[in-house]
Amino acid sequence: MGIKTHTTGSRPMKRAAWLASMWLGCAAAMAAPVPTVTVGSTPAGAGFELDGTVEALRQATVAAQVAGNVTQLAVKAGDKVHAGQLLARIDARSTSAGLLQSDAAVAQAEAQLQNARLNAQRQRELRQQGFVSQSVVDQADTSLKAAQAALDQARGARSQAALARGFADVTAPFDGVVQATLVDTGDLAAAGVGVVTMYAPGALRAVVQVPASRAALARAATHPEVRLPDGQWVSPVRRTELPATDPVAQTVEWRLDLPGGTALSPGQSLRVRFDAPASAAVPSVLSVPASAVLRRGELEAVYVARQGQFVLRSVRLGTPGPGQQVPVLAGLKAGEQVAADAVQAGLAGATPAGAAR
Repeated sequence: MGIKTHTTGSRPMKRAAWLASMWLGCAAAMAAPVPTVTVGSTPAGAGFELDGTVEALRQATVAAQVAGNVTQLAVKAGDKVHAGQLLARIDARSTSAGLLQSDAAVAQAEAQLQNARLNAQRQRELRQQGFVSQSVVDQADTSLKAAQAALDQARGARSQAALARGFADVTAPFDGVVQATLVDTGDLAAAGVGVVTMYAPGALRAVVQVPASRAALARAATHPEVRLPDGQWVSPVRRTELPATDPVAQTVEWRLDLPGGTALSPGQSLRVRFDAPASAAVPSVLSVPASAVLRRGELEAVYVARQGQFVLRSVRLGTPGPGQQVPVLAGLKAGEQVAADAVQAGLAGATPAGAAR
């Protein structure tokens, strides 16, 4: 009986050859030359865009002026309210007790004043009859003035207690819309702590944080525009630059008042575009394509071609404009060659295109 044999020794050899060819192909792809671009200059004042948010020109956080438990929350987010309308009511038992105490103090001061007035009158009559000296009359007049001052003080304290009693009702300061409620029924309200936030919907503005390095360009813009969420571009009716720079973010806040009738609500995102006059003499900045930038967390770097190899170099970048170029503030010089594709340049064995191998 014959025995069949299978020649399997060639299969591992073929598999090894296939893997070797694949490895060589990957290595060749990994070592493929990467095109480079020359670091050049672009006009810094070609215009730029920034993200902004919508704010109401008139907005307020209505706070409690007395401490106590919230016994009633009369509004909810989205409600339209009128000036003087009740927003929340705070437990008024403590302020009511203070008002009653002040009423009693006023009544006591009035009685003491009446007694001092009668005593002063009596002492004057006795003086005319020669039964008391002038010093007794003077003392009675002094007591009368003190009683009058005590009554004035008690009345002032009562007015203050009545005012505090009125603070138990938190009311709307103007016509508007409730944006958010910050407490609920049963919460403990404290003096100076917000109860409701509200805004007047008629007038809105776009708020944008402009980098300090571009503040001069923003001022030179002749026709800034705001892009609404629906894609429409509108021109602001007024623009205001705040006179202070944020010490941490190094930005300047700009406020651009939007035309009336704009259907927006506070907190929405929009886009702000600053242009520059064509005749303005603006400086130039170094720039590289966006594809040449490698970002890893907080790191921003580019691959610089040097002696036939790529060297990773950290750079400081500015705010990208509407094009594909990214301004370089520090880390590169004009004329240097950088990899056009930072991902390809980071592969093992990658070399600049045109370099000797």
